[in-house]
Amino acid sequence: MSVLNQLFNRGVLGAKCKTCLTLAISRIKLLQNRRDVQLKQMRKEIAQFLQTGQEAIARIRVEHVIREQNIWAAYEILEMFCEFVLARIPILESQRDCPTELQEAIASIIFAAPRCSDLPDLLQVKNLFATKYGKGFVSSVSELRPDSNVNRTIIEKLSVSTPSPELRLKLLKEIAREYGVAWDASQTEAELNKNHEDLLDGAKPGNYGGVVLKAPSPQPPLSSSLLEESHSLSPANANADASIRHVESANLTSNDSFSPKATKSSSHSTTTIGVGPVTGNRWETRHDSSDALERARAAIASADRASAAARAAAQLVNAAFGSSKLEAVGLAVKPQ
Repeated sequence: MSVLNQLFNRGVLGAKCKTCLTLAISRIKLLQNRRDVQLKQMRKEIAQFLQTGQEAIARIRVEHVIREQNIWAAYEILEMFCEFVLARIPILESQRDCPTELQEAIASIIFAAPRCSDLPDLLQVKNLFATKYGKGFVSSVSELRPDSNVNRTIIEKLSVSTPSPELRLKLLKEIAREYGVAWDASQTEAELNKNHEDLLDGAKPGNYGGVVLKAPSPQPPLSSSLLEESHSLSPANANADASIRHVESANLTSNDSFSPKATKSSSHSTTTIGVGPVTGNRWETRHDSSDALERARAAIASADRASAAARAAAQLVNAAFGSSKLEAVGLAVKPQ
């Protein structure tokens, strides 16, 4: 901004800032009086909940009371800062940069303006400061950079974090003592200090009511030779292929209680599963798997024959129906 613009806008900026700060101070006082009445009513309701044994509702309502008390304390500090800046408007107009003694007050007003929705006058003051000192100054304050100089109490009171269990318990005891309620805080203290289990990741292994939950044991993988043989089948019937795989996996995990049949060829005895030749019980398992594969192939062949017979029967029915229809049409057009 040039020197001429500063000279012409000096009185305008000071007048607008003075008007907005005056309105903000009046609005803060009005809101503080209204908030005092609301806080007294809320504390009285919490005392009634404690007296009637409704501690769960009291624990929820006390968070709202803490939030309102924090806003009340922040507004009290903001009112003091607004009065401080209002008294030094001539200094702001005479200096191009922000005075050192006003940095904390101006930075706190800029930081609190978007967080106090019921004080729209502070937003206008923030815009005026952005016009005078630049958007970089306002952004550094809004982002809470190390050199922002925002009041720490303002930051804490306007934060949206959940109050600690100690603070909630302390306020509940204070309200009970204020209204003379004979209240035992042991149950509420245990509830507030209890560590709630995080169930987002599911139930964890352990003993629940005598039932021990264990992680499932990994299943042994199928051998490479059986998988290659199962994939070598014709892909015409996917369900039969899946059944073959199921039979193979079941045979691999079953006990070695089956005996090999003498009618099968002895060429299976030299087939390898994994590493090394198959001998003994491994030969029996391989032999049973071969039997299951033969039965599955026979089932596929019989299913194919049945489907072919069904198609032939359907063709015969269609041919017979067509011939009868032609005869009926011929009788209908025959001359009398």
